[in-house]
Amino acid sequence: MKACKSYLILLLLALIFSGAVNTFAQNPFIINQFSADPTARVFNGRVYVFPSHDILAKPGRGRVGWFCMEDYHVFSSSNLTDWTDHGIVVSQNKVNWVDSTSYSMWAPDCIEKNGKFYFYFPASMKAGLGRGSAIGVAIADNPAGSYTPQAEPIKNVHGIDPNLFIDKDGQAYLYWAMGKIYVAKLKENMLELASDPQVVEGLPEVGLKEGPFLFEQNGIYYMTYPHVQNKTERLEYATGDNPMGPFKIIGVIMDESPTGCWTNHQSIIKFKDQWYLFYHHNDLSPKFDKNRSVRVDSLFFNTDGTIRKVIPTLRGVALTDAFKKIEIDRYSRISDKGASIAFIDTLNTFEGWKIILDSPNAWVQYNAVDFGNRKFNTIQVKASSKTGGILKIRLDKPDGPVIAEVKISGGAEWNAVEARVSKLKPGIHNLIVSLKKSGNIELDWVRFE
Repeated sequence: MKACKSYLILLLLALIFSGAVNTFAQNPFIINQFSADPTARVFNGRVYVFPSHDILAKPGRGRVGWFCMEDYHVFSSSNLTDWTDHGIVVSQNKVNWVDSTSYSMWAPDCIEKNGKFYFYFPASMKAGLGRGSAIGVAIADNPAGSYTPQAEPIKNVHGIDPNLFIDKDGQAYLYWAMGKIYVAKLKENMLELASDPQVVEGLPEVGLKEGPFLFEQNGIYYMTYPHVQNKTERLEYATGDNPMGPFKIIGVIMDESPTGCWTNHQSIIKFKDQWYLFYHHNDLSPKFDKNRSVRVDSLFFNTDGTIRKVIPTLRGVALTDAFKKIEIDRYSRISDKGASIAFIDTLNTFEGWKIILDSPNAWVQYNAVDFGNRKFNTIQVKASSKTGGILKIRLDKPDGPVIAEVKISGGAEWNAVEARVSKLKPGIHNLIVSLKKSGNIELDWVRFE
């Protein structure tokens, strides 16, 4: 046990000095701020996510009750579990042509060309420079920054949600939205248009379309976009044999939010032989969908090249190390009765969630915990219970082998309770926590030592 504790201390120190502020393999994976419109890119074997940054509008700072965004952060991970916040890379207050009172820095994108990283962002122009939103570019030598904004936006481009694609022949394309979705070729310098803007043909004629994201696989070009078919946005896609279209509408990647979040915004990448869909939801702000949070789930293709519909999960992707706090509330499965989630602190949702078990045999399952070949002696459970009760810890499935029983004393305070572990096999397992008998127990996290 001493060796395990020493390892844990070294791991925590490594995370502190690496700047990793989010260590989550579940959704949402950024919980230190609101974030939306995630564009994910793979650079040098590492995933970088470039989201917009939602803040709460107040009098004198944006339009109250509406979207409010003043800067951009960049996040990265080598394993889709441990995420590093690299801080602010572009701010409306530090770009010459941007109206610093507009708070309208919508969805961005970033792409690499000839060893340089080009960050594209939309914003409202200062009075006298033009009307509406333009798209600017900031350049860096490293995907995490620092980025230097160009003095002027791209000429002849008016809109939001820029998306970049570089084809196999080296030609770069810029897509953006403004009522419709537009495309134009870019010059080699990545800062000027090489062709006139044109409407992307073959997409839905009725309903709002925005947020284009194009990728290619096996010679097929996939144009993905949010579309309001009914009342809220769902993620759809169309395919074609040319980056500029025309495209043919194929189907839906993700249905409308079941909780009513009005927007969604996507990007799709392949990382370590697996495809992933990045998107957003209002997990941390369920009563106000203008403060959103980014998510990621696995994406799969059918043999004919069509995309299987993605069902959103709380669990997210990647393995969770058994040494770390396992946020059991971001579950993979949950029993039909007696198990639910709630915010730990409704006044500070960034504190995260808790699981509530309140009927006999109620359970929650968290998939893909990596125990490796290490020997674990104890489990810690952070819990609170007014009634007291006993938790059963199982592996693999709700009726799987019991590896521990944790007695939770009655009382309103949160405590980290330890119990002995036995019969724990090495490797990767699903983890199940269930209520043995009657009672009411709230759980925050579990961790093995």
